[in-house]
Amino acid sequence: MDALVLTLSFSLSILGPIFIVLFLGTYLSKVRILDQAFVETGSKLVFNITLPALLFINISQADFKESANVPLILAGVVVTLVTWLLITALAKKIITSDANRGVVIQGGFRSNMGVFGLAFCFNAYGTQGLVTASLYVATVTILYNVLSIISLNRASKKALGFGGTLIGIIKNPLIMAICAALPFSYFNITLPEFTIKTGQYFANMTLPLALLCIGASLDFKVLRHNIKEAALACSAKLILVPLVMLVIAIPLGFRGQELGVLFFMASAPTATGSYVMVRALGGNSVLAANIIVSSTIFSLITTSLGITILRGLQLI
Repeated sequence: MDALVLTLSFSLSILGPIFIVLFLGTYLSKVRILDQAFVETGSKLVFNITLPALLFINISQADFKESANVPLILAGVVVTLVTWLLITALAKKIITSDANRGVVIQGGFRSNMGVFGLAFCFNAYGTQGLVTASLYVATVTILYNVLSIISLNRASKKALGFGGTLIGIIKNPLIMAICAALPFSYFNITLPEFTIKTGQYFANMTLPLALLCIGASLDFKVLRHNIKEAALACSAKLILVPLVMLVIAIPLGFRGQELGVLFFMASAPTATGSYVMVRALGGNSVLAANIIVSSTIFSLITTSLGITILRGLQLI
């Protein structure tokens, strides 16, 4: 009984703060303390300034071997490819609409690693968890974008070119911050104290501001639309992807923090960036929003269950 209480306490310590702040954002939006202008400005601030600062500060001052965990990154790449193929096959059999199929595939494999994944890792393992996850996030994000283009182009009359997306990847503030931080980590260069403190001010804003913005942008009305398609994508994202990750990672010997990072990245809800891509192609953006909202809500249950089982088996 004591072991179960400790396990549930561990799970609550990881997920509790995240979802309290998330739903606080939803409440503050309902009472109109937070408006759409705040959400748009706050989201831009997180993406362009605070999250890059968080990644740069943590990676630049970490041991290079901790951030450049090649086996961990390769496991993430393999799992992403496998789950993308599985979800594509399932969507072809179940989803009759070509336009909706690409949206479902993207929503089914693309995790919100930059906010939820990093928040899970930080709450579970502190700064060390962020360092372990950071380069993983950069690498797998690039793969996400490539696979999303393939999936959406197949189902859309309006093609999204690889050239423009490649430039977008290169200019991505998160990837730029990680690449800028790696030389400091590799050559063990210590930044001036005032630089670290300044960067930490911005870094500390990242997760609460990002979660408030996501919570304020949740629109529960979209849950009434495209229920079958959203249910398939949500099930794939929250059940299939974490299961495939564990089936591949555990036999390869991943345990403790490394397995935890892999699980948290896989179990994060659908990335909000998937909505942006669908909108750019003139696709079913309502379905994309439905997948994001439903996966965000139900990830509280599936992630809690996963943590409880893995903790009970002493794997993380």
